[in-house]
Order: sequence, then C-alpha cells, then structure tokens
Amino acid sequence: MPFSCSINRCFTKPYQSLLQCLSNSTSPFITLTDLQWPTYATTFNERLQYIPAAISLPNTTEQITAAVNCASKYGIPVQAKSGGHSYASYSTGGRNGILMIDLENFNSISLNNRTGVAAVGGGVRLGNLAQGIWDQGRRAWGHGTCPGVGIGGHFTHGGYGYSSRAFGLALEQIVALDVVLANGSFVRVDNETLGDVYYALRGAADSFGIVTTFYLQTWLAPEVVINFSYSFPQALASVENATATFMEVQNFSLNSPVVDRNLGLGVTLGGNATSYLVHGTYFGSIETFNKTISPALLAAIPVPPALNESSVEPTDWITSLTMLGGEANLTVPLHGFVQQDNFYAKSVSTNVSFAEEPIRKFFKYAYSVGRGRNAPVSWFSIINLYGGPDSQIGADGRNESWAAYAGFDDLWVVQNYGNVPLDQIFPQRGVQFLEGLNDAMTNAMNGSYSAYLNYIDPELDRDEAWHLYYGEPLFQRLKSLKREIDPENVFWNPQSIPEWNDTWVASGN
Repeated sequence: MPFSCSINRCFTKPYQSLLQCLSNSTSPFITLTDLQWPTYATTFNERLQYIPAAISLPNTTEQITAAVNCASKYGIPVQAKSGGHSYASYSTGGRNGILMIDLENFNSISLNNRTGVAAVGGGVRLGNLAQGIWDQGRRAWGHGTCPGVGIGGHFTHGGYGYSSRAFGLALEQIVALDVVLANGSFVRVDNETLGDVYYALRGAADSFGIVTTFYLQTWLAPEVVINFSYSFPQALASVENATATFMEVQNFSLNSPVVDRNLGLGVTLGGNATSYLVHGTYFGSIETFNKTISPALLAAIPVPPALNESSVEPTDWITSLTMLGGEANLTVPLHGFVQQDNFYAKSVSTNVSFAEEPIRKFFKYAYSVGRGRNAPVSWFSIINLYGGPDSQIGADGRNESWAAYAGFDDLWVVQNYGNVPLDQIFPQRGVQFLEGLNDAMTNAMNGSYSAYLNYIDPELDRDEAWHLYYGEPLFQRLKSLKREIDPENVFWNPQSIPEWNDTWVASGN
C-alpha cells in the first residue's frame, strides 16, 4: 500500500493550513499518520491508489460544510466518497492532495409508505439500500447488482441494472436532493427549488456538490422475478457463430412482440472468451417465461444452448438481487467495509442498433488476441440492453434537457473489463489489450458512439472524456453552470467539469 510518505514531506503549506483549519473546526478527520488511514484511503481499484491530504469523517451536514469551507479557503480540491467504487479512484481524488469527505456515517434509510419516496443517506450502499426498502415496504427500483457500490456516484451518473428497463435508471428515480455546495451552503434541491443545481447534480454531481440525502421514488417490487442464463458454447467455435448469435439476440430484443419493459438482458463474453452467455431477468410468472419469452429468444439464436450450463430460476425480488450480487448476503457492513479489485475498464455506448461489422471485428479481436491464456489479463465483456421496446429509460420525454445525463437514448452499453490479482501490477499490455478491444468495435462505428460515466476511463484525456461522456451541447451547459455554482472549482477531479480558469490543473498540482 503506497501510504509511506509523511504529511510534511508529501504536502506543503496549503495542506498544513488545511489541517489546522480542520483541527479548529467541528469536522472530524484523519491523516495518513492515523491507524485508521488504510481502511479509509484504500481504493476499490488497487491499480489506482492516491494519497488525500486528509480524510474528513463527518457525522453531520454542519461538519461537511466546515470541511468544504476549510478546503475552499486554502485552494484544496474536494471529492466525496460514497462507496469508493469509482473505476478511476476519483473518490480519493484521482491525484494526490485532495480533501476526501467520506460519507459512511450518512447511512440512514427511511421509506414513506404513503408516497413511496425513500430518504436515503449519501453513504448508503446498494445492497443495504435494496434490503432496507424491501424490509420497510416490499419496494424496489432500478439499480446495479454489486451490493458494495455506494449510491452517490451510481445514482448521480446513471445507474443501470437489469430492472432499469422496467423502472428507469437509478438517476431517473431521484425526486430531490440535500446537498452541500461549494460556498458551504446546505440546500434541498428539486425541480422547483434551485432547479439548475438539481439538473447538474443528476449527471455530474462530483463537479457540483456533496449529496448528503437522496429522495428516491420507489416502486412495488415484482412478485416473481425469473433469473435466467443461457450458455452457447457453439458461439465460441468461430467469429461467424459469435457474430450471428449476437445479431439474432439484437433482432429479438428490438423486434420480438414478447419483449417489453419486464425483460432485461445482456450478452457476456466471459472467462477470456471461453464462455458466451445470454442472461438477465424477467418480471413475470415462470409459466409465461417458459411458454413465451424463452422459446422466442432461443428460436432466434442460430446455435443451441447447452442446457446443462444454463439456468432458469423463479424467485422473489430480494432473492434475485442477492443471487445477482454473487455474495451470500446482500447487505454489507456500515463501517470499515473494504472491497478491492485490480483492474482497468472501458465502455462503448450506442443509441442505434449495432451493424454486423463492428460486432464481427469485436469478436475477431477477442478470439484472436484475448482467448484463454493468450490474453495479458483476465477479462470479460458484457453488452447490456438499455433501450428497445417499452424501455422506461428515458421514457416520458426524459432527455438531457431534463437532467445532465447524455445517455437517456442509449440502446446498448458495452463494458470491457480486465483484472489481475491484487498482489500483481496491472500490466500496460492489459491496458493496450482492452483499448484494442474497444477500438475493434468503435473503429467500425463511424463515430456513432459514446461512453458510460459509471465505467469511467482514467486513461482518456479530459477533452476526449468530456466528449464521450457528455457531448458538446451538454458539456457547454455544464461549464456555464459550473461558473455559477462552483466558480472556485472546489469540487475537482481529473475529468470533472471545468470552470473558465481551471487553476488546479494549470498549476501542475
């Protein structure tokens, strides 16, 4: 762990002034001389470890305000940590020397069963959130499957799960937010109050404030959820089989009359291209799935499934989430929870159906360069269906005029993810391989693609990141809002929205 330098050696006068200010305030904090430091400073992504100037551990919004004011006074950038699962380790700054504000003490969950709105602390993790609203009222919403992910980044940068086609992205379920702004003010924002702040936080919160409480619209949980996974080993036999299989899954997803919001699915090339799965969830009875959904899906695919490697499991909502989370328990500890991987990931988003050529080139690269032991790292790719018939993502006119999120019209989102054991150094060849996997697809897409912010890629330069994550019109609007809401650039990371004079970058800190 790279926590070996002293405060005096790592950080100069502004940081000493920050620590003195924090000491004089009501805001508890730790530095790298404290025994607790490794627990709080360790990032989810072992590949990208950074050393904050200090870590604030507030219990109240007043303590967050005090910490933000201290950092602002001495020109120290601030980032919040909700769960710490930023792929780029931006919750610890993405660079040494920021003030990290850890929200783990903001972990309350309170469901109003009359309105269906839950008030949720900014440090709550997805598994605890799902279990909490289930226990309080058998409620649900669309969100990801990893229990340890914090809601802060997940909900404010999109937030996809198989249930999103039924309920919308996690971001779409936000109805109000309590937030500490760069000037230290604490406000509640919604469509009627400080609407520009509310707009910016839903898509770019890391650049605009620290959300202490989310107010989230929940839904009645489905009575029955079918978790399904079909394995297609013959799709591994050739690039042609792999391509034809995906193209028919796409055709089914977009054109079959049995597809509606109750079906969520993805295609995963796993185990270094040694497994090919079509999997997802269906909200409905096992009889309907077996008689209608499954036959239509399998009839479309040109190779048969291996039934001994496939599964169809009817269950309830909370058990489905537990199974998808891959752990024995859906909940995680409220304090001191550390989870790590050593990885690099890239993404591709598209709002149109895939032509055959980019899919063919993707599988050709995967099978020729990345199969089995030939690959420089362990890796998988997953292509998730966001849009299609009856999808509630971006429904009812929700678009980038409604919230600062550019992907409401995404049809497919691809994640290419590679990792190595924690005790190894992630090789540059692994980065190059995953970039090649992405490029094999995007080079054949004539520029008609973007990227997904929750799979943030720290290898992108700032201009490329802004283009892929936001697009020019939305980015320009966010820059304008940054000048109004955070003119001193208090909330900063290497790919955050810049104000007109990005002094932190310009100074070379």
